[in-house]
Amino acid sequence: MTTQAEPRTINLIQAVTEALAEELERDERVVLFGEDVGARGGVFMATAGLQERFGKKRVFDTPLAEGSIVGAAVGMAVRGMRPIAEIQFADYIGPGFDQLLSQAAKIRYRSGGQFTAPLVIRTPSGGGVKGGHHHSQSPEAYYCHMAGIKVVMPSTPYDAKGLLKAAVRSDDPVMFFEPKRLYRAAKGEVPSHDYTVEIGKAAIRREGSDLSLIGYGGVMPDLEKAADALAAEGVSVEVIDLRSLVPWDRPLVLQSVEKTGRAVLVSEAPRMANFMGEVAYTIQNEVFDSLSAPVGQVAGFDTPYPYIQDKIYLPGANRIVAACVKALNY
Repeated sequence: MTTQAEPRTINLIQAVTEALAEELERDERVVLFGEDVGARGGVFMATAGLQERFGKKRVFDTPLAEGSIVGAAVGMAVRGMRPIAEIQFADYIGPGFDQLLSQAAKIRYRSGGQFTAPLVIRTPSGGGVKGGHHHSQSPEAYYCHMAGIKVVMPSTPYDAKGLLKAAVRSDDPVMFFEPKRLYRAAKGEVPSHDYTVEIGKAAIRREGSDLSLIGYGGVMPDLEKAADALAAEGVSVEVIDLRSLVPWDRPLVLQSVEKTGRAVLVSEAPRMANFMGEVAYTIQNEVFDSLSAPVGQVAGFDTPYPYIQDKIYLPGANRIVAACVKALNY
């Protein structure tokens, strides 16, 4: 019989819902709002049942106005609340971009630490659901460029719950990207008790000695498939999940690449100005003498996201294996 302290196997969206409920219960300053998050429970049902449980003053719907949603979150945060704002799809954040760049990211600095903006922007991100060019993009790199904002993207239920709880408790604004194709596909054990996962710490999903395979978010199952395929050929692959992009775990990544001598970086965002370019630069700048091959990269394409060919657009295990073989044969 399962006790309250024992972990349960749940999916990623259930982990998100649990984290939201527990933080609403823990801290009366926490409020949750966005388009259709109330009675409907959101497009993906991440907030299902929360308005009924916590009331319309703490979980409520907003107009279809992302600028107003983000602006309200900034104002609430500065006044001492802990707002969690849901943007229905990551592609839609544009109208609230200025509020994030000019206000949320700058408040602590411009006030000399007198004010902070402890808000969380939750949003489904990435492709794999045939959503087309307005419902499938991976815009995380835009926000990595905003000094003052943390950027997080989990890939497992355990991390989704622990990182979201850590984000709500952070005194800095956090962009929390949720890979929508893993909402119900990713399942794992999650504790019932209260816990957090530290923002800025990567996870080694499997240890290896021949090559470091590094990714985050929705691509992680493909990294595991690629590592399995290479293991069948006798190649030992170390799989690293960044989990957090700002800050990102430089020491763990560099230690891994120093050990293996090869690195392949994977994300589904377009290659141009991809966040993984920063990781590649850091590897080549810090541990260049340890490299046995150039740093490889597998990414999306520099095109609008296609409606039908999302399996071609996404990195996929085959493209990842090909990049790894190229590095191994260099």
